[in-house]
Amino acid sequence: MSDRVPGDCDAGFDPEMGLDLEFDLDAPPEKVWRALSLAEFRARWMPGDPLAGEEAVSVEPGREARYRMREPDPPFLESVVTFRITPNGGGGTRLRILHELTDARLRRAGRPPTSNDPCLMLAA
Repeated sequence: MSDRVPGDCDAGFDPEMGLDLEFDLDAPPEKVWRALSLAEFRARWMPGDPLAGEEAVSVEPGREARYRMREPDPPFLESVVTFRITPNGGGGTRLRILHELTDARLRRAGRPPTSNDPCLMLAA
């Protein structure tokens, strides 16, 4: 896992609404890609089928796959998980996982008044 600096996320990724994780794996990128992209392999390490559908929302073959997820229990929150793989230079793979809550019900709620939002801090 890496120590990420706040703000060191992709454009559009809200770190307050998700997780940004990185792992270095001993397996080559081709093997990791199969585990991410093929349903029969993915089911081995992602039990319980939290995916909203078996097909990826978007794919860059060999590099990135994005899936919609939905919680199986109320309130059935929706999210998107992005898996990115790159060679790590040692024959293995760096796996980055971006998991962001995308449920519209959470976006409407807005930030709580105690969120220390810079705009609120300036107004004080």
